Amino acid sequence: MTEFAARDAARAGVAASAPTPARPSRSWTEIGSEIGDRVYSWSIVGFASLVPILLLTIFVAVGVAAWPALRTFGFSFVTSSDWDPVAQHFGAAPAIYGTLVSSILALIIATPLALGVAVFLSEFAPPWLRQPVAFTVDLLAAVPSVIYGVWGMYVLVPVLRTHVMPFLRDTLHLGVLPLFSGVAYGPSMFAAGLILAIMCLPYISAVTREVLAAVPRSQREAALALGATRWEVIRDAVIPYARSGIIGGIMLGLGRALGETMAVTMLIGNRHEIAASLFAPGYTMASLIANEFSEATGDLHLSALMAVGFVLLLVTFLVNAAARWLVWQTARER
Repeated sequence: MTEFAARDAARAGVAASAPTPARPSRSWTEIGSEIGDRVYSWSIVGFASLVPILLLTIFVAVGVAAWPALRTFGFSFVTSSDWDPVAQHFGAAPAIYGTLVSSILALIIATPLALGVAVFLSEFAPPWLRQPVAFTVDLLAAVPSVIYGVWGMYVLVPVLRTHVMPFLRDTLHLGVLPLFSGVAYGPSMFAAGLILAIMCLPYISAVTREVLAAVPRSQREAALALGATRWEVIRDAVIPYARSGIIGGIMLGLGRALGETMAVTMLIGNRHEIAASLFAPGYTMASLIANEFSEATGDLHLSALMAVGFVLLLVTFLVNAAARWLVWQTARER
């Protein structure tokens, strides 16, 4: 037993006295590559952080500039209709009302057209026709806003004033429904809603087309195997599967309509009042800022315009955030 212990001790001593293998030194290429990876990672994180920082900075800057008006008028700023720079009384209710009404009217007109275009391009259009039509629809988004406004003033408004508005007033005005009553001025909430519908259509159509194209082919094949017709496949299998994505596209179009400025300013009539008729002139938050910002001399007047901008920024941010969330939900389900 002692002999075995002595032998183990000798082996342990030899192992302990054996030299430890030297750790291979890293080359300058490996060190430089590691430093480059770290710098690249930090740079990407920094650039990505600039976007929320910039958004937060905009919110803070506009909110600070709007605070004097919000503190002075309180909640009545969004409920009052009085806008008198001379008397220093400001209320943004007509501008908020005009923004919401013109945007909702634009969605009511643009959504069926955009869905029809998207369904046609994704389900029915032959290959030789699909790309030209899709390119033409997408090209509507590239037209500058001021061009839409000029076209609306010289083409759309005369047609509305001469033919469309009198027809709607004489046909649909029922006394209890004042939406199509009053004098056909031409520049009105109705004209602004129409031009916004044309401007929103390519956004809703593009998102809807992509969402419909992402529906698995198995959805269509399963419905066809059960004996469904082509239209039933689209109605009962394709559109329900892509519903949240379609709603996201509509919300993106709503965000586009809420923030539009030049075309709406040129066609809405710019009257600071709330009217039940769509034929009456109105105001939007964007057009109010565009018209009066350069003429605002008093500090409270300028702060009131910034408060209008803060409300518009908040509404637009919430609408776009909801749209992005719906699109992400569609991506997760897919």
